[in-house]
Amino acid sequence: MQSPTQTLAEGLRLPTNGLDYAILAIYFAVVLGIGFAARRSVKTSLDFFLSGRSLPAWVTGLAFVAANLGATEILGMAATGAQYGVAVVHWYWIGAIPAMVFLGLVMMPFYYRSKVRSVPEYLLQRFDKSAHLLSSALFAFAAILIAGVNLYALSIVVEALLGWPQWVAIVVAGFFVLAYITIGGLSSAIYNEVLQFFVILAALIPICVIGLKKVGGWDGLSGSLEKSHGGDFMTAWGGTGIGDANPLGANWLTIILGLGFVLSFGYWTTNFAEVQRALSAKNLSAAQRTPLIAAFPKIFIVFLVMIPGLVAAVLVPKIGTAGSDLTYNDAIPYLMQELLPNGVLGIAVTGLLAAFMAGMAANVSSFNTVFTYDIWAKYVVKDREDGYYLKFGRLITAIGVLASVGTAFIASSFSNIMGYLQTLFSFFNVPMFVVFIIGMFWKRASMKSGVWGLVAGTGAAMVNYFYIYKQGVIDIPTDQGANFVSAIVGFVAGAVVMVVVTLFTAPKPEAELAGLVYGTASPGLEEPPAEGDDAWYRKPALLGWGAIVLAALCYVPYSF
Repeated sequence: MQSPTQTLAEGLRLPTNGLDYAILAIYFAVVLGIGFAARRSVKTSLDFFLSGRSLPAWVTGLAFVAANLGATEILGMAATGAQYGVAVVHWYWIGAIPAMVFLGLVMMPFYYRSKVRSVPEYLLQRFDKSAHLLSSALFAFAAILIAGVNLYALSIVVEALLGWPQWVAIVVAGFFVLAYITIGGLSSAIYNEVLQFFVILAALIPICVIGLKKVGGWDGLSGSLEKSHGGDFMTAWGGTGIGDANPLGANWLTIILGLGFVLSFGYWTTNFAEVQRALSAKNLSAAQRTPLIAAFPKIFIVFLVMIPGLVAAVLVPKIGTAGSDLTYNDAIPYLMQELLPNGVLGIAVTGLLAAFMAGMAANVSSFNTVFTYDIWAKYVVKDREDGYYLKFGRLITAIGVLASVGTAFIASSFSNIMGYLQTLFSFFNVPMFVVFIIGMFWKRASMKSGVWGLVAGTGAAMVNYFYIYKQGVIDIPTDQGANFVSAIVGFVAGAVVMVVVTLFTAPKPEAELAGLVYGTASPGLEEPPAEGDDAWYRKPALLGWGAIVLAALCYVPYSF
């Protein structure tokens, strides 16, 4: 596959000036200031890793969506829009909103009431140590890989746009992420993510507005792309019948099951980089509202990442093909170069760097928590004083950043970053989701079924991708289509193996399942409602249904 470095380093240099760099310097100063301000609240390991479970829902909600809105999301989804067209909406309205609502309404009570400090720790309570250790190791490995994607993408983009050598970009970004997480812990990461959310919006909105004006508005955009790419390029469901050809290379069944159910629920409900934000909320109600609050901006963010990709496909008709010097990942950098004046350009560059740092910080902060609590404290150095684990958490944060540098260049073989990320999710998140969902809703699921479900799901997804797809055993048109199929295969294999293993092994004693399985009570863990919690905007169910209705309303125009 094409490497994004082939073009980003050659022709996309931005005409930045002192004003643009001043904006960038102010942003970095504010980032460090937030880290030092948050340091005052870090007195225990719980403060460092989970903000002392004290943050309000609006803060954790914005951090929840910002942690996902990293530069890999921005560059990757713009690339997906340029490559596949309006079908990119599936990653949001099918591949995010329903799972976010499910997390808030159904799964957060299990996480929060059980007082777990991480997602893998739930598996320790529900299954056994083998499931816990394997899930912790898989998640820590995946978190470093994904943080490396952000760091690698940042280095190549900054080298192309600003002329900084890649090693300078890596050192600068890594230093700032390491500094504010090490100093202020998760609180620093979360408050910076809230800031980064608004900086990212300030960067994307001008690109969309000026880009649409450049191509003659939405009508001009649609008309141009329908002529050059066909009518299905501007519809979400066009050509997705089983056996039909379409730009995405997937049919409606693989979209709904592979993306909408398995990949989506696997990511949003078990990815600790996201769930960690909700676990830092001050009470159960705030924890449930965190993904529901995040769902509202998520509904509309798709336009801010899709439109630049579509505009780039009009301005550079052969983008991503052998006849063009630009890969799909170049869509946003190209528009920044062509459309934005100085000052606005500085904001856009700052927004792009903010997005990289948000994505990397989310994965590093979740990595240090899982490695410290779920691996080091459980299996290596047990029963030490809390101050020891606080110091170790800061040390492992530095090690995590350094490891991210080492894994960064693995992403270089993918011309569409989102394709690489979806591959990782199908390998690591989907098997964890099937274990969670069966464990939460089936009391009979045995202690040993958890670890074997993880092994089978991960193994089956890898076999499908690397052998069946890559070796051409079955013809799957695109990487994205292969990812959807891998997710389905991993889910089915994990579920079947869990059922079979359960039939031959002992279940966990029912007395130990209280609060861990749907329908079982957790005596003494129910919290009295805080004052004013009867307001409509504090009720998770109403927020959840509101998010579903909004998603349905904005999805209607693209359903035909």
